[in-house]
Amino acid sequence: MKPILVFDWNGTLLDDAHMLLQTTNAILDRFGRTTIDMDTFRNHCDVPLSILYRSLGMSESEIADVDRDAGAMFHDTYEQFASKADLREGARRILEMARERDASSIIVSNHVVEPLQSQLRRLGINDYINEVIAFESRAAQFKSTSKGERLRRYMQENDLKPQATFIIGDMPVETNIARDLGLISVSITGGFVSDSRLQAAEPDYIIRSHHELLPILQGHGFFRDA
Repeated sequence: MKPILVFDWNGTLLDDAHMLLQTTNAILDRFGRTTIDMDTFRNHCDVPLSILYRSLGMSESEIADVDRDAGAMFHDTYEQFASKADLREGARRILEMARERDASSIIVSNHVVEPLQSQLRRLGINDYINEVIAFESRAAQFKSTSKGERLRRYMQENDLKPQATFIIGDMPVETNIARDLGLISVSITGGFVSDSRLQAAEPDYIIRSHHELLPILQGHGFFRDA
């Protein structure tokens, strides 16, 4: 049996926490609100991002302005910053290793398919990814099937075994999905939320970089020749 590696994208494979902080601060500044530091961001970040904005004191009318035109204010700002983001430490090597051993690497994201795939091409890892499961468009973001439900359907359609499936993410939502679907959960620090929030979700494993993922896989009987 080959392992299935299910990766979140933003903050997990892509090292874009600072880019999302910059985007958040650009939006706060636009409405004359006080900008925040990384610790505050990680203590409040949640999805959909309207939860973050609300917790930072933005009004419902301001949030509606951000959401207008399929979230153009956010997406146009974020994509400009994210075009300079690199992969998280060790991410490229674990993806290469999975490909060499014919294991599946899947991205399940709350981002939008087209810009995500554009980033994969820019970073030269498009061929390492077997499937991208994300929202079809800006307009559909957080308005259609949830991330966990999309993964559930994909696993059923492709007869993927939960006991060989690892979900790696930087937010509690991935741990919750793992618990719901019977997967092995791995939380990576240094993403969009604080270490304490990750720990409170009680994932099976917590890592600081993707280099630490290999021993976990080996402990479950995979990649022992690496």
